[in-house]
Amino acid sequence: MRSTMKKLVVVVAALLAAVLFSACGVQMESAEIALVTDMGEVDDKSFNQGTWEGVQAYAAAHGITHRYYRPAATTDEGYYATIEQAVKAGARVVVTPGHPFAGPVARAQAAWPEVRFVLIDATPIGGAAANTVAVHFAEEEAGYLAGYAAVYEGNRSLGFMGGLAVPSVVCFGFGFVQGAHDAAEVLDAEVEMLYTYTGTFTPGVKIEKTAAKWYADGVEVIFACGGEMGTSVFAAAEAAGAKAIGVDIDQSTVSEAVLTSAMKELSAAVQLILEAHYTGAFTGGQELVLRAADRGVGLPMATSRFSRFSQSDYDSLFEKVAAGQVFIPTNTDATVDGGGASQLPSICPNDLKKLTDRIVIKYLD
Repeated sequence: MRSTMKKLVVVVAALLAAVLFSACGVQMESAEIALVTDMGEVDDKSFNQGTWEGVQAYAAAHGITHRYYRPAATTDEGYYATIEQAVKAGARVVVTPGHPFAGPVARAQAAWPEVRFVLIDATPIGGAAANTVAVHFAEEEAGYLAGYAAVYEGNRSLGFMGGLAVPSVVCFGFGFVQGAHDAAEVLDAEVEMLYTYTGTFTPGVKIEKTAAKWYADGVEVIFACGGEMGTSVFAAAEAAGAKAIGVDIDQSTVSEAVLTSAMKELSAAVQLILEAHYTGAFTGGQELVLRAADRGVGLPMATSRFSRFSQSDYDSLFEKVAAGQVFIPTNTDATVDGGGASQLPSICPNDLKKLTDRIVIKYLD
C-alpha cells in the first residue's frame, strides 16, 4: 500500500511539474518551431502576441509541433540561453521578435548553422547568416496612415508616446508626424502635437499619469507606440473619454478607447517565412522589408472607430502610399517634408520647433 501511494505521489508531482513548466512557456517536450519572447508576455496584445499567432496559425495548419519560451532574464545572456534551450528541445526554426535579439541571434546563427532563425524587427549584429532571415516593416508607412487618419477624422491636438527610441518606434513617429501634416494641409487645418519617448515598453503609473495630463490639457488622441506600455495610455484615454491609437497589431479589443491601430502584419510575415522554410524556398542571409505595397502594414478599418475617415478615404490613401506617391521620412532622413523645412523632434535639439505652417510639435524629454 505504501509503495502504491509513493508511486502515486511521484506521478502527481511529475504532472504538476509539467503543468508549471507549460504555464511559464518553458516546455520540456520536443518542439520543431519555437518562439522566444522578448521582455513582454506572449499574450501582450502587441508584438509578441502577433508573432506568436503567426507561429500558431502555420504550425496548427500543418500539424507541426511548436512552443514558446519566455527568458528568465531579459539580457543578451538570458535570451541566448533561452534560444539554446529551444534548440536543445528540438527546434529546427526559432522565431525571435524584437531588437533585443540582434546580439543573441548573431551568436546563435553561428552556433547552430543547421537551425534556421527568423528575426523580426532587427538585424543580427554583423549581418544575417545563411540560416537567418531578418524581417523588417515599413513602420513609417503605418505611422503615416495613422497620423493622416487621426487628423482627417477631425482631431487637431495629437500626442505621440513612443516606448524606447529604437529604429522601429522612431520610424512610426516620423510617419505619424508626416501623415498628420499632410492631412492638415489637405484640410487647411492647424495641428499641434506633443511628442515623447517613455523609455520603456512596460506599463506604469507614471505613463498613465502623463497621458492623463496630456488629455486634460486638450490632447484628443495619443499614438501609444510601445507594446504593452500602451495599456497605460488606453486607461488614461478611457478615464478622459478620449481616444488612443494602438500599434503592431489590431488593439481594438484591448480598449474601447482605441480609435485605430498602426499595424504590422506580423502573423502573415511569420507564416510567409515558415512556408518558405518548409517548401524549400528559404533564402537566408537577407533582410526583408515589408511595405504597404506588400500588404505588410496598414490600419484595421473593419474594427477602427472612425466616423469621418471612410473606407474609400483609406483605400485611396493606402494606394498612394503603396505606390510611393507620398513622401514619408524614415529615421535616416533629416527633414520632415520634401521641402526640407525642419528636423523631426527626436533629432531636433529644440523643445519647440515649427515644422511647417500646418503642424507644431512640442518635443518633451
